[in-house]
Amino acid sequence: MRELHVDTIRDTVRRLCIEANAVLPEALEQCIRSGADRETSPAGKSVFADLCANLDAARETGLPICQDTGMAVVFLTLGQDVHIVGGSLRDAVNAGVAAGYIDGYLRCSVVGDPLERVNTGNNTPAVLHLDIAEGDKVTIDVCPKGFGSENMSALKMFTPAASQEDIIGFVADTVNRAGSNPCPPIVVGVGIGGDFEQCAFLAKKALCRDVAVRNEKPLYAGLEAQMLEAVNRLGIGPQGFGGSVTALAVNIEQAPTHIAGLPVAVNIGCHVTRHAHAEI
Repeated sequence: MRELHVDTIRDTVRRLCIEANAVLPEALEQCIRSGADRETSPAGKSVFADLCANLDAARETGLPICQDTGMAVVFLTLGQDVHIVGGSLRDAVNAGVAAGYIDGYLRCSVVGDPLERVNTGNNTPAVLHLDIAEGDKVTIDVCPKGFGSENMSALKMFTPAASQEDIIGFVADTVNRAGSNPCPPIVVGVGIGGDFEQCAFLAKKALCRDVAVRNEKPLYAGLEAQMLEAVNRLGIGPQGFGGSVTALAVNIEQAPTHIAGLPVAVNIGCHVTRHAHAEI
């Protein structure tokens, strides 16, 4: 049994919060930088040039890529041979988020109650997804999620009679209704299967997958390509000014479901769909 002190968890989460908000994953940054070559609209090309300049400025200054530094979503996988010592794991995650947002001069956007609307002052609590795996390692992914894009997400409980075309249409319609609100070019996470809440979780997990990685099952990899094509045919374009690149990638995650259901969730991410990873 390996012992791991909560301070290590706290410090790692702190570092990842700051890193994720200042530097995009390499594959996503390359998608943005190559977008100007694929974009057909002059206005869209100009937007891509501004986005690239913004990425450069964030890296050089250490400042956030976007002023909405998001609600901290943390995926933590705990090896079953790890014994956490020194305190509460959840408290350590929240302490890391608080330290990262305060020390990193990141905007604190979390309110402690959805109706009373009082800001907590340190961007906690985080949304924590905890999983258990074999081994003695801990992996942490911090995914700050801005709400300009989060608010545009949707979920639909299809019947099993729904076709693949119906699902593709739902994804495209969700993006079409969103328009310029999620700051395109976007990344689209799609969850298929599970039940009501697992489907939404799958969409968020898909959104936080590297855009260079396709679904390992050919059926879903093909659907990712078809959905991306359908979304880009909408013509919304960068920042909603029109063009051929509305989305940079569509990622799908799927899970077993009930014989009577076919849940589908769409979680939209802006062009700065941020996440940072560490293994302890």
